[in-house]
Amino acid sequence: MAIRIINKSQQAYGAFNGGQIVENKPVGFPQDGGFVRPFSNLFYWARAEAVVDSTIGLHPHQGFEIMSFVLEGRIRHFDTKHNAWKPLNAGDVQIIRAGNGIQHAEHMEKGAVIFQIWFDPDLGKTLQKEASYDDYTQDTFPTREDQGAQRTTYIGQGAPITMDSEVRVDRLLLRAGYDMQLRSGKTYALYMISGSGAINGQTVEQDDFIIVEDEETISLTPDEQADVFLVELNSELDYRTYAARMAERSHS
Repeated sequence: MAIRIINKSQQAYGAFNGGQIVENKPVGFPQDGGFVRPFSNLFYWARAEAVVDSTIGLHPHQGFEIMSFVLEGRIRHFDTKHNAWKPLNAGDVQIIRAGNGIQHAEHMEKGAVIFQIWFDPDLGKTLQKEASYDDYTQDTFPTREDQGAQRTTYIGQGAPITMDSEVRVDRLLLRAGYDMQLRSGKTYALYMISGSGAINGQTVEQDDFIIVEDEETISLTPDEQADVFLVELNSELDYRTYAARMAERSHS
């Protein structure tokens, strides 16, 4: 049984445009450093914050499934499928299924905060597909009260987003203790967006990243309130990920 807590100082760091956009990365690229390497089909996870209005120029993607979750503020995205800038506000979500290739750019307004998470699907399949790109507004996601918590599902039962990578993604707004039964064969990645408290008795603070493996349950206890992002992953995959292939090459 294992619960691993990685605080912000142990995460990788990144920046764009001379520090106009700054990132802490629970799961960074290999060159980024940090304490966590890709696992399951979770390849990359960054929390990006705009210090000023700033644009990341047009750049290509292929194969991966890339999601942007707007936590605060407002951003805009451009892609070569729609050939237009589209706005996203706090609570909205975007997915790029990069397929056989797409180019995209993004603009973050001052104060905007996002998660960008890359999932590592079976590239033998996704590279054969046309790229696709969808935006979802906050009101399209099912939200329910669960043990006194507000639980929003982005990917999973009743949620509109579909992708090749097998994952479930939820967000929990906790006002009191929350107990969760974990599924066998799954690994869980959590991020403390705001607040503090404990997970199975271990202290967690804002911006902590938590990996849970081989546990039957987790108990989340906020000090007052907490905003927790939760991703459920398969502990084992039936294909070799891009990350696994790159790791093998680096050791050969």
